[in-house]
Amino acid sequence: MHMNETLDTHLQELRRGTVVLACLQLLRTAGYGYGLLEELEARGFSTDANTLYPLLRRLEKQEYLTSEWNTDEARPRKFYRTSAAGMRLADTLTDEWRALTTAIADLPAKEH
Repeated sequence: MHMNETLDTHLQELRRGTVVLACLQLLRTAGYGYGLLEELEARGFSTDANTLYPLLRRLEKQEYLTSEWNTDEARPRKFYRTSAAGMRLADTLTDEWRALTTAIADLPAKEH
């Protein structure tokens, strides 16, 4: 395994939880998969469809998201929205993220 592959793996692990949190926050306003993918990308949470769609289905199964089909357009789209439980989870994760950010900032700095 090359250094870059290991680095990519660690970066993916670090980002995985942030994508969950970003989805829960962004879907307080209903959205569909592809639109969400673009918004995540634009906001600096890079992910791909192969990661996002299973994540949305899992969060729905865990009842953190609700969904409904919108058939007004030519192409039906499944819209997701953060549930009340999802909002509580997002708040908890955000608090934890802030605490971790502070804890990381307090770690010994690298030597110069």
